[in-house]
Amino acid sequence: MDIHILLITCTDAKGLISQVSTAIFKLSLNIVLMREFVEPETNKFFMRCEISGPVDLPILQAALENCLPTDAHIRLNPKTKKDIVVLVTKEFHCLSDLLTKHHFGEINANILAVVSNHAYLQPFVEKFAIPFHFVSHEAPSKEDFESALLATCQLYSPDYLVLAKFMRILSADFLARFENRIVNIHHSFLPAFVGANPYRQAFHRGVKLIGATAHFVTNQLDEGPIICQQVVHIDHNFTVKKMVDAGHEVERSVLQEALHLIVDDKVFVSGNKTILFG
Repeated sequence: MDIHILLITCTDAKGLISQVSTAIFKLSLNIVLMREFVEPETNKFFMRCEISGPVDLPILQAALENCLPTDAHIRLNPKTKKDIVVLVTKEFHCLSDLLTKHHFGEINANILAVVSNHAYLQPFVEKFAIPFHFVSHEAPSKEDFESALLATCQLYSPDYLVLAKFMRILSADFLARFENRIVNIHHSFLPAFVGANPYRQAFHRGVKLIGATAHFVTNQLDEGPIICQQVVHIDHNFTVKKMVDAGHEVERSVLQEALHLIVDDKVFVSGNKTILFG
């Protein structure tokens, strides 16, 4: 069955759901699933709709533009796997989870390549027959490093970049090439325990919860729109090693949750937060 995902953002108005449904019906298309939400603070309307049937994009676009407010942003994506490139440094726990689930078809995405600023994980990645690219951060300048990194990523024209513990700060120029298309996993509820050795910091503070946050990357470090968060409970019996292990587990889980939402077109960005249709 030919399925497309229709995504609409616009100013809220009376009768939008009825008008969209009627436009789809008149084109002999069928609504398989529809979810909608109005954000009270901004008076913005968000809709995710799965439709079946032979879609003529220009005709559907014109029909919807005729019934929606003039500021409407309309996207229509085929319900197919998204293409992603994964960026890593040396930590393997998130990458190994991604590659294993990808191998067994448990994520709705194609991992086209893994790119790293260290060669450490290359032998592991190659076991999955996925291209590995080493781009050294020891280039003459950060600009040279990012230029090489960008050229490598653009070889694959990815829908998204996934930072699976990629420990480099990317510039505003780089981020602008992938606006709202770079996903990062962070080792805490943001913002908390910034800098080096976050789990040791947490240990010395006697924390009772370990959390992780998946978010889109923006020019404001670790302050981009949050996609999802999770926590695990700990107590005084946890050593730093046990805290690290627990933290790695929740990081893997949160990154997987975020990817499932993103590759299924269930995430809208609204300002500096997200609207999720889980």
